[in-house]
Amino acid sequence: MGFKENLRKLRKEAGISQSKLSEKLNVTPQSVQKWESGESNPDIENLIKLSVFFNVSADRLLFDSSKRQEEELMGNKSLTPAYSELFVWELYSEQLDVEYRQCLEEGLDIEEYKELFLTVSKMPKSKYKADISDVIFDIILNSKLRKDYKYSEPNNLNEIKKLRANVSHEAVPYCKENIREKIEGAWYGRICGCLLGKPVEGKRTDWLHPFLKETNNFPMYRYIKSADITEEISAKYNYSANNPCFSDISTCMPVDDDTNYTVLYQLLIEKFGKNFTPYDVSRFWMDMQPKNAYCTAERVAFKNFVEGFIPPESASYKNPYREWIGAQIRGDYFGYINPGDPEKAADMAWRDASISHVKNGIYGEMFAAAMIAKAAVTDDIIEIIEAGINEIPECSRLYEAIANIIKEYKDGKAKDDCFKGIHTRWDEFDQHHWCHTISNAEIVAAALLYGEGNFGKSICMAVETGFDTDCNGATVGSVLGMRNGINSIDKKWIDATHGLLDTSIFGVGKVSIDSRIELTLKHLI
Repeated sequence: MGFKENLRKLRKEAGISQSKLSEKLNVTPQSVQKWESGESNPDIENLIKLSVFFNVSADRLLFDSSKRQEEELMGNKSLTPAYSELFVWELYSEQLDVEYRQCLEEGLDIEEYKELFLTVSKMPKSKYKADISDVIFDIILNSKLRKDYKYSEPNNLNEIKKLRANVSHEAVPYCKENIREKIEGAWYGRICGCLLGKPVEGKRTDWLHPFLKETNNFPMYRYIKSADITEEISAKYNYSANNPCFSDISTCMPVDDDTNYTVLYQLLIEKFGKNFTPYDVSRFWMDMQPKNAYCTAERVAFKNFVEGFIPPESASYKNPYREWIGAQIRGDYFGYINPGDPEKAADMAWRDASISHVKNGIYGEMFAAAMIAKAAVTDDIIEIIEAGINEIPECSRLYEAIANIIKEYKDGKAKDDCFKGIHTRWDEFDQHHWCHTISNAEIVAAALLYGEGNFGKSICMAVETGFDTDCNGATVGSVLGMRNGINSIDKKWIDATHGLLDTSIFGVGKVSIDSRIELTLKHLI
C-alpha cells in the first residue's frame, strides 16, 4: 500500500472523520481529502504531525514497509500516551510559562533559559514536548539562587522556626465554657463564606462588579440568588439560574474542595491521631478521594504519589503550582483542634502542606491555621493576623506582604485604596496571580482588617474583591466564626446550608454539620 491507502486505513482504524483529523492537525478538510485521494502529499511538518497523531513511524505511514513489521517482531516498540487526552494539571509540559515565572519568584538563576521555556511552551502536546520539558526540569533542579535574592524561604520545619519573628509562641488557655460556640462558628463560618463565593468562582471583577450592581448586591451584603438571574441578566452575563449554590434553591452546601479538606482531616485525625506524618497524609489522599477531587498542586502531588514520589519530593517534582493557594485552604481543622496554640496548629499545617507545596505555598497553610487557633482566644484582629505570620519566616515574601497590609491599615489607608493596591500588585487576569497564595492571603488579611470583625461585611468584602472568591470567603469566615462564635452569624447565612455538607470523600458523602462539630469537640480532649 502507498501513502494514501495507509492514511485512509489508519484514520478509519482510529474511528475519526477527515474533518476531525483536519482539526487535530490544524489543516483544512480539503487537505486531508487531497492526501487520501492522492492529489497531493503532506509537507514534512504535516507528515510529522500525522506520525505523532497515529503513533507510527514515517516509513510505516509512507510505505507500510516490512521494516516496521521487523521492528515489531524484534520487540522494538514505543508506547506513548494520548497527549491530547491529558488534563493540563497533569501535564508538566503544558505549564512551562508558569514554571518559568515560579522559578524567577523563588530566586532561581534561570533567566538565560527564558527563550527555551517560552519556545517549548508553545509546542503542541506531544512526546517531543514532554521529553524536552524533562530536560528543562533537570535544568531547574540544578539551578542556583541569584546572588541578589533578598528572601530566605526554607521548606524544612525546623529551619522555618529559626527564621520566625522573635516573639512568644506559647499557647494561651482557651475558655472551655464558650469553645462549643466558637467551634460551631468556625464550621459554619467556613461553609457560609465558601457558599457565598462559590457561584462566582473564576469570575473577574470586570464581570463580577457590574453583575453585582445590576442585581442590587454591590457592595455585597447577601448571597447570590437564583431569583437574581432574570432572562435579561442570564443573557447579558451568560450566566445560568440553575446553580445549586444559589441560596434560594440550595439544599445543602455542595461539594467543594474548600470544605472537603476540613472533613477529610477530621478523618485523618481519627485514623492517625494528632501525630500524623506527611507520609500518612499522602496515603490518606489516595485512599479517600478520587483524583478529580484534587486541583493544580494537589493534582500534581496525587499523581506523584501514584508514581512513587513521597513527601517532600512529591511537592516539588514537576509541580509548577507549588506556591498556589491549594494548601492555604486546607489548614482550618488544625486551627479548630488547637485553640489558643497557633504554633501547634501551624506545625500540623506544615505536615499537610509539605506534601504538595513549597515555600510560601506551605507558609499559607501555616498562616491560616495559626490565625484560626489564635482567634479562639482573642478578639483583636491585628493580633490574630500577626499570630499567623509569626509562625512563618520573617524573611519570606508572604510575611512581607501581610505585614505591609497591616501597616497600611494602621497608617489609615482607606479600604478602597488598600484593595486597589492588591489589584495593582497582582493581575487577576493572570492565572498565576489569580491563584497564588500571596495575592489571596493579602485579600484575606485586608478583609479581616477592614471588615472590623463583622462576619457578613468581612466575607462579602473578601468575595467582591475577586481572585479566588470561595477560598477567601471560606478562610475569612472560618477566622471570624472562631473569633465571634455561632451567635454572631446571621440566620440568613446559616439557613442556606440546611445544616448539611456534601463531600466527595469515599464512604462519607453528605454529612450533617452538627456531626462535624461534635467530632471536633471530641478531638479537643
